[in-house]
Amino acid sequence: MHSAKTVAFHTLGCKLNYSETSSISRLMEREGFEKKEFTDVADVYVINTCSVTDNADKECRQLVRRIQRKAPESLVVITGCYAQLKPGEIADIPGVDLVLGAAEKFNIVRHIRELSKNDAAKICSCDIEEVTGFHSSYSINDRTRTFLKVQDGCDYTCSFCTIPMARGKSRSASIDAVIEDARSLAASGAKEIVLTGINLGDFGKGPDGNAAAAITGRSENFYKLIQELDQVEGIERFRISSIEPNLLGNEIIEFVANSKRFMPHFHIPLQSGSNTILGAMRRRYKRELYADRVGHIKTLMPHCCIGVDVIVGFPGETDAYFQETYDFLHQLDVSYFHVFTYSERANTHALSIQPVVPVPLRNERNKILRNLSYMKMQYFEQQHSGQTRKVLFENHNKNGMMEGYTDNYIRISTPHRTEWENQVIDWKL
Repeated sequence: MHSAKTVAFHTLGCKLNYSETSSISRLMEREGFEKKEFTDVADVYVINTCSVTDNADKECRQLVRRIQRKAPESLVVITGCYAQLKPGEIADIPGVDLVLGAAEKFNIVRHIRELSKNDAAKICSCDIEEVTGFHSSYSINDRTRTFLKVQDGCDYTCSFCTIPMARGKSRSASIDAVIEDARSLAASGAKEIVLTGINLGDFGKGPDGNAAAAITGRSENFYKLIQELDQVEGIERFRISSIEPNLLGNEIIEFVANSKRFMPHFHIPLQSGSNTILGAMRRRYKRELYADRVGHIKTLMPHCCIGVDVIVGFPGETDAYFQETYDFLHQLDVSYFHVFTYSERANTHALSIQPVVPVPLRNERNKILRNLSYMKMQYFEQQHSGQTRKVLFENHNKNGMMEGYTDNYIRISTPHRTEWENQVIDWKL
């Protein structure tokens, strides 16, 4: 296909996916494609998928149907985790023209050039063991905040998770490459960089999954990375998107506590407050370690915002085990939760665990924890009432309003003022 000139994107899932979509978009624009909104009619639609839950799979299928109704002659390209895990299933969706696995998503232009609309769906994929390269990616849709991918893949074997099958082995950029990206983003006007990865704290393995020392001649790890980033001029704020509790060492916590640029904000996956369930999930810590990390953070930074990932309805989660999770989170000094309802994923160990929690009960538990999360965030915000904190306001004018976040991740909404866009303002809460 040589005439295609317009392209529209839709991203499902995590911040890492957003950074990759943004990089693919820039790559296609350099090749002569004009970017359109996903609601517009375009020659090519690219959907970057997630497959963490069943909902992400369903949403992908719904999006393809919507494109079929709106623009039946347009090319539909599916990439991302769902595309790597179930390429045949996606290729069977009416309207899909091209399925790109993990190794091919950044070769998208070459594949599109060879496509015709009425051919059978083409699958370009490979075994995940063959995926070894690292592609630097970052989002610059909004100059204010950018998601910078510094790590990809995961060597963990959590019993509920398909990510290692979709993303491959843990691998990273070099520190020098990350610093170069950060300087480039500073030059483009970005004020805040959110560091993203699949298992961010495992940073330090080279593109082939081996220690980066083999390439750079020096050992690299996440602690060394943040020390170097702290010196980059022009970036006012860094955030750590999500980091496993067993990889969040005291030296990282203490560094953030003393840094001017790294914000007092952590997002730390818990998944369950029951040690029995954590064991069944094959997590690499117990709740006592998690509580210790939270306690250390709050001792050094009482104002720090702490987000939590938690899964409800995992197989074997009795009422008593769920109550353990609820009580643990209730007493823990954290600020908000991302609550996920467990959904069965093919080829995962969790499928063999009994008893299965009925779906209505899973949904009920999700609602209970979301209510607790709401109360936690209300309490966290009230604790800072009357304080003056620095807010970075975003560029968007939403119906005459603008939004921004304090250093410790409290969202602020105020009437739009152009002169405040992409500026850090002292704000009384």
